[in-house]
Amino acid sequence: MSNTELFQPRRTFIFAPALNPDMYFKALRSGADIVCLELEDGVAPKDKEQARNNAIELFENDAEVDDGVERVLRINCVRSEVGLSDVQAVLESKRPPPVIMMPKVLGADEIIWLDDLLAERGHSTRLHVIIETNQGLENVTRIARASKRIDALFFGGYDMAAELRCDMAWEPLLYARSRLVHAAASEGIDAIDVPYLDLNDQAGMKKEAELACALGYCGKGAIHPNQIAMLKSIFTPSSEELSHARRIVEAFREADTGLVVIDGKLIEKPVIREMQRRLALGDSV
Repeated sequence: MSNTELFQPRRTFIFAPALNPDMYFKALRSGADIVCLELEDGVAPKDKEQARNNAIELFENDAEVDDGVERVLRINCVRSEVGLSDVQAVLESKRPPPVIMMPKVLGADEIIWLDDLLAERGHSTRLHVIIETNQGLENVTRIARASKRIDALFFGGYDMAAELRCDMAWEPLLYARSRLVHAAASEGIDAIDVPYLDLNDQAGMKKEAELACALGYCGKGAIHPNQIAMLKSIFTPSSEELSHARRIVEAFREADTGLVVIDGKLIEKPVIREMQRRLALGDSV
């Protein structure tokens, strides 16, 4: 991988309700790496059809702008009637959303089914998958490898905590978070952490984001633009980290072997992939 080729930063994302197109365009200017147009939890049942129509129109008319923002449509669960209507609208669209976010995924069969439909229609739409149920967590490895369209797994911590009957806190959810990171890393896709809901607790969000970064997450959701700058700084490599990564990559290139020794430490090929990811992220800033 070259430093920038096909690389999409996913340090933070923010939702915009499909009922209010103005908020979508504001979100695109918020600084978030991902902007997700919302059809699921943020839309009341009576407004689902209008939100869906708005979303399809927005994507069909959204000019292609090279602003680095990944545009996503979160549909409803595909095991529901309203979710099926969302999928049908996407399939019928002449210009579908670049990415679909799938909530409440329980198993790989849901991914395979949607992949097949998109392929039949000729849509290149990518997939983001939310893991937020016990069954989804149990099947997360099979889910992660179900389709080459999948670019990221999202940890749905609040629903997960309710299902696990545990507190919505770091320690009780560490096992669940770790399983998702393991599955994502196994398939070379991104893992993105749940938003922090307390806007008045910047210190708490900073701590949780730093823990998630250390665990292997590449980003974290935001519920307000005021959270985005801090999150991006946490999930962006420092200048020292970039210098270290560049040194390792260059040493491997010069050695042309499966391993090198730097500062007395043995460095093998899996480390190189992470160093290349860091350099790509640094170049994208």
